[in-house]
Amino acid sequence: MPLKQQIVDQTRDAMKAKDSVRVGCLRLLSAAIKNKEIEKRGELDDAECARVLATLAKQRGESIEMYKRGARQDLVDKEEAELRIIQSFLPKPLSDEELATLVGEAVAETGASSPADMGKVMKALAQRTAGRVDGKKLSEAVKARLSEKQG
Repeated sequence: MPLKQQIVDQTRDAMKAKDSVRVGCLRLLSAAIKNKEIEKRGELDDAECARVLATLAKQRGESIEMYKRGARQDLVDKEEAELRIIQSFLPKPLSDEELATLVGEAVAETGASSPADMGKVMKALAQRTAGRVDGKKLSEAVKARLSEKQG
């Protein structure tokens, strides 16, 4: 079942269960996906939906850190609850070993040999890692692999 449909179905179930926190979060997810579709002027596939959800999850993580620094435990609890809901739709994150394997395969596929080829490798990995790894972590892994290959 497509990710978008899962969100719609769970929204309906949460409404029946009168779970207002879950309903609010799921509506937020639907709205974010809809906004991205309007921006793209077309339907999103599951990988694109996962990227939208990963962005929302990252935003929640950053908010949690800020609220902790501001000693706002009530807001920390709210954001953590939303983060758990968002993460339930995301694929299992890649382990460091899986990431290293994927980076190695992409480097071999693209014939990349130096940090200057980083763009080609990142493009090759974008679809395979959608929603499963943070872009910064992916970038660092590719950069490290290309640096060691060069040296």
